[in-house]
Amino acid sequence: MAVVVLRPNESSDNLLKRFRKKVVKSGVLSTVRRKRWFISKSELRRVEKKKAIRRIKRRQFSKGGE
Repeated sequence: MAVVVLRPNESSDNLLKRFRKKVVKSGVLSTVRRKRWFISKSELRRVEKKKAIRRIKRRQFSKGGE
């Protein structure tokens, strides 16, 4: 849980900015987005494999272009 304490003479904009940074750094939003829908284990494996293949192809493409 992200907690931000108001500092002396700090504006609400700065407080909100620090809070947003903390939330992003903690990874709460990415977890919520990921768990928004149920994904079975087999589907998750298939998606991860697809991502890995894309990542490998991207690396090979960037190395070949040198």
